[in-house]
Amino acid sequence: MTPPRRPNVVWIVSDDHGYADRSRLGIHPAVRTPALDRLAEEGVSCTEAYVSAPICSPSRAGIVSGTHQRRWGVRWFDDAAFPPDHIPTVAEVFKDSGYATGYFGKVHYGPEGPGDRACPDNHGFDEAYYGLAGMQQGRLNYLRHSRAAVDEYGPEASWRMGVQPMFDGGEESELEGFLTTELGDRARDFATRHAAEPFFLQLAFNAVHNFCWQLPDDELAKRGLPERADWDENVSDYVDWYDGAISPKLEHGREYYLAQLELMDAEVGRLLDTLDRLGLSEDTLVVYTTDNGGSTCNYGDNTPLAGTKYTLWEGGVRVPLIARWPAGGLPAGQDRDGLVSTLDLMPTALAAAGVDPARWDHCDGVDQLAHWRGEEESGHRALYWDSGFQWAVRDARFKLRYADGDSPTAKGILQVEHTSVGDGLALYDLAADPGETRDLAAERPEVVTRLRADWSRWHETVGAGA
Repeated sequence: MTPPRRPNVVWIVSDDHGYADRSRLGIHPAVRTPALDRLAEEGVSCTEAYVSAPICSPSRAGIVSGTHQRRWGVRWFDDAAFPPDHIPTVAEVFKDSGYATGYFGKVHYGPEGPGDRACPDNHGFDEAYYGLAGMQQGRLNYLRHSRAAVDEYGPEASWRMGVQPMFDGGEESELEGFLTTELGDRARDFATRHAAEPFFLQLAFNAVHNFCWQLPDDELAKRGLPERADWDENVSDYVDWYDGAISPKLEHGREYYLAQLELMDAEVGRLLDTLDRLGLSEDTLVVYTTDNGGSTCNYGDNTPLAGTKYTLWEGGVRVPLIARWPAGGLPAGQDRDGLVSTLDLMPTALAAAGVDPARWDHCDGVDQLAHWRGEEESGHRALYWDSGFQWAVRDARFKLRYADGDSPTAKGILQVEHTSVGDGLALYDLAADPGETRDLAAERPEVVTRLRADWSRWHETVGAGA
């Protein structure tokens, strides 16, 4: 008897997508995300999904390994690093399990360089087309990736604006064109070529990271948006220039952001259509999420949540997470309450593929399939964060958050990104107050004591190997 076909797995990870910026939510009429709406209508939307850090590099390291990055000492940008060699990545386990593996998009786990293990082709992906954002001030340009662009921009501006060549199978690959379209094309091609075998595909858009005015000429014209030049190192100081390139000072800033979001969503839609055409939609687990909350960098909106990227307010760490797998019993069009972490993506995907649990029993994430089906609770009693100058813990109801607002990092975030991390210890009842408007620390000292002790125990456990 022929064994049943194992499901395909597709992860779509965007960059700095605001929690409110999905048209299905009806918060902002100008938001148009029909593909993400379709995914939600055909799958499960997790209403209490979180990343493990409020910034990209630590968060992405947790996603790729299913393991909290604090275990190898990562708290913030300055100590960000890819998981150590003894921790397997999701791609390595899928590849060892007979899956074809492909990665297309942004890489930003830390200060990685060509040939490092952080490069997808060196941690389990058979095919990989990617840009090393850690070599380009954490971003990829939307339009230009070539040696000519590097020469044209100059040493500092080329680094800041992210125009270095992409990599294809570890070799430099130049692209003068819209990166979002290129990534979508390559993802669809990968799925088409591997339709006869199980595959694991990760599509990691640089959208909707700043600087969103980098749009194709025809899109600018169609939307009536003015062309805006990237920073020129010979014209102005970068920090002064940057202050006018983020909220609230960039003219048409929100419109540029929504245009990038709409174009990314269109590529998601084309990938879903390709799975339909190939007859793979029923038995493909598709997951969409983002790496942290929306940001003042790009005009993302996190309504009704407080805070933004960089902070441990809900708006920095609570994110969209949608999962669709009809053949796996995930219901259509349902919202699912309960704690879910992007650390869960690795064990959940491997469980869906029937991989021996021993291959992922080291993960801090848990298998959420039964929860997504509506059969069990989420599997997490609590979730934890540690950014050094700020930390937090939340259980099913309460969240305890601490921030040192006088730290140099917090002051820098406030000055450069126009966002406050808060100051001191605060307690919130998220069941009644998801917008974190009322601090209950003075009223509920017993909850503060319990959660603080819980976080300390967790911190001692995960920090032991750091």
